[in-house]
Amino acid sequence: MSEKTNHDTDDPHDIATDGGLSDVEREQQIDYMDVEINLLKPATPFMRDHLRIIWTGFAIWVLTTFAPITATRLAPDLMTSQMPLIGFPLHYFLLAIVGPGAALVLSVWYARKRDQIDDKYGIEQGVVEPETTDSVPDDAAATDGGVDE
Repeated sequence: MSEKTNHDTDDPHDIATDGGLSDVEREQQIDYMDVEINLLKPATPFMRDHLRIIWTGFAIWVLTTFAPITATRLAPDLMTSQMPLIGFPLHYFLLAIVGPGAALVLSVWYARKRDQIDDKYGIEQGVVEPETTDSVPDDAAATDGGVDE
């Protein structure tokens, strides 16, 4: 049997490479107007990373929002018992403090994770500054529509 030494074949089973591009370079070459958006199978590495953050945050939000309600339904004696330090039932504390607190923490977490993937893929969130003129022309109109004299 002869060995294959020529790598320039038209064999359809050959593995296609990415050309040695980094995720950032590959992301910059993508024309998003031609990419189909699919939430279950993202087309680009940036979309995959961003979707992973969104689904993780959503799962944590569902847990912190609906776990106390479900626990109160399943174990009402435990959840409605008075907490020793503050004197409120446990389910009141979890819904009034932990729920909104978790939403606040999740928003900060999301902003930081999004900044991290923006840095990873070279996306800059620049601030557009308005154009300013250094000198005012002599014939500039006054605020009342007249000409300065």
